[in-house]
Amino acid sequence: MKTKSLLLVAAGIAIGATGALESKKAYSAELFFPHTVYRTGAYAPSGIPSANGFRDYYALLNKRDGGIEGHKVVSEECEFKYNTKIGVECYEKLKGKHGGAMLVNPYSTGLTYQLIPKAPVNKIPILSMGYGRTAAADGRVFPWVFNFPATYWSQASAVINYIGAQEGGLGNLKGKHIAHVYHNSAYGKEANPTLDALSAKLGFKLTKLAVDHPGQEQKATWLQIRRKKPDWVFMSGWGVMNQVAIKEAASIGFPMTKFIGNWWSASDADVIPAGDNAIGYKGTNMHPAGTKPKVIQDIIKHIYGGDMAKAKANNVGEVLYNRAVLGAFYATEVVRDAVKLAGGKRPSGDQVREAFENLNMSEARLVKSGMKGYAPSFKVSCRNHEGNAPGVLIQQWSGSKWTTDGKFYPAMNDVVRPMVEKAAAAYAKENKIKPRDC
Repeated sequence: MKTKSLLLVAAGIAIGATGALESKKAYSAELFFPHTVYRTGAYAPSGIPSANGFRDYYALLNKRDGGIEGHKVVSEECEFKYNTKIGVECYEKLKGKHGGAMLVNPYSTGLTYQLIPKAPVNKIPILSMGYGRTAAADGRVFPWVFNFPATYWSQASAVINYIGAQEGGLGNLKGKHIAHVYHNSAYGKEANPTLDALSAKLGFKLTKLAVDHPGQEQKATWLQIRRKKPDWVFMSGWGVMNQVAIKEAASIGFPMTKFIGNWWSASDADVIPAGDNAIGYKGTNMHPAGTKPKVIQDIIKHIYGGDMAKAKANNVGEVLYNRAVLGAFYATEVVRDAVKLAGGKRPSGDQVREAFENLNMSEARLVKSGMKGYAPSFKVSCRNHEGNAPGVLIQQWSGSKWTTDGKFYPAMNDVVRPMVEKAAAAYAKENKIKPRDC
């Protein structure tokens, strides 16, 4: 296990981008954001742009803004190859460095599951943005875990909403056939309870097909799809599994316009290897791709000195890079609120958790932060750690870029929230947790 320190006073330390070190700034204290990354191994195509996005946004805050409320942003990476056991070792190695972690963003559902019991003990909040244990949306049982702006269950229900819209209404899903191709892991299985519930409610047939790690061999899966002839395929994949699935779908002639990946299955690295065969493939998203957003333009300007070629070489504008920027934005804005709670000083874990639970990502705040049009507005509460974001976007691959109409397809909260509360109650009972009053 190799730990790589990235004291992010400028991204030039790590990537050779232009810009002087910020050694002359007088910082009050360090705010530490550890990161478990997977730049190597089978999941590197997904892990590299994600790690670069976090790295660059932290660097941007130091270079453009002088840190967070006068405090220097420090980050350190630990390579875990998407291996949960190594990830836990990374967490233990990093958690106490630089005065202690402000929070953790594990970027792995399996690792998140392992860290949930540690969070209240170490008083280090977990931000599992759009991944992790869906039941953690119930803040009464999981006070230290936050999974805004949407969970896997909400995302899956929004996809069914989208498919229903394409079929002329949810009522027309009765008798239709939807297949779920998923990574055979805690992550890949997360959407299944929602799909089961909606299959029973709406009357569509559901076929669930697991793909074993790392997902390079899928011929048997797609032969089943050719035989069963589903109307739609929804995929919860990761890493190399995604590009293999798209190639296999094309090889059996499955229409790309009826193939939808979740937001970890619809990145540039997933579609480019398939060439023109990937044209029309769809995926969910929670933000736009590309370099037009102001925050991405700021990164290109301040971190890469305006050098677009160097920025592109570091995945700037790609889906997973942009998502990591969004995750870093949420994390640092929460810590900004916590610093204010602490009277301008370095906040405690309790203060960071309090800031999480009272986060108001208003339109005005998004405008001020250069994130208008990049992130949805929402509020988090004691009871609801998922927040009340408007839903998910559906993007489509044109052959050269991702396009979207900007419409948010809402989650079916009437189905999902009762399931969240039931699952959280079961977890509380099993682990002898007394739920809080909210």
